[in-house]
This record gives sequence, C-alpha cells and structure tokens, in this order.
Amino acid sequence: MLFKEAISKRILELCDQYDYTPNKLAEMSAIAPSTLRALISNKVNNPSSYVIYKICKTFKISLIDFYNSSLFDEKQIDD
Repeated sequence: MLFKEAISKRILELCDQYDYTPNKLAEMSAIAPSTLRALISNKVNNPSSYVIYKICKTFKISLIDFYNSSLFDEKQIDD
C-alpha cells in the first residue's frame, strides 16, 4: 500500500469511528472540502503535515494517535 493510501484509509477509519462524514470533517476542521476529497481519493502524494494536524485537532487526538495504526507499519508501506 502506498503512504497516501494509508492516509486516506486512516482518515476514513477515524470518520467512521467518530461518526463524521468527510464533509462534516472538512467543515469542522476548516479544511477545504476539495482538499479533503483529494486526500481521500489518493490524489495527494505528499499530504501537508498541517492538514493532518487540523484533522487530529478536530478529532481531539494527537499526531501520534493518528499514525499509531497498523496502516503505517513499515512492512505495509510501499515506496
């Protein structure tokens, strides 16, 4: 799996866990809906740390919590 795919899956996983739609997440985090759609549809190769931070802040989790997922296991990520 590519890193950008892991990011997408993690965002969707958190949306499901916190009962947010991607649109609600965009609204609550002040991220442009088009930016969030691009992240979720794997069109962003290098997601901004600030965007990930804003997502974490909205879910009230740390960056460590965001990346603390088997999705980011080095064995799972393709270069």
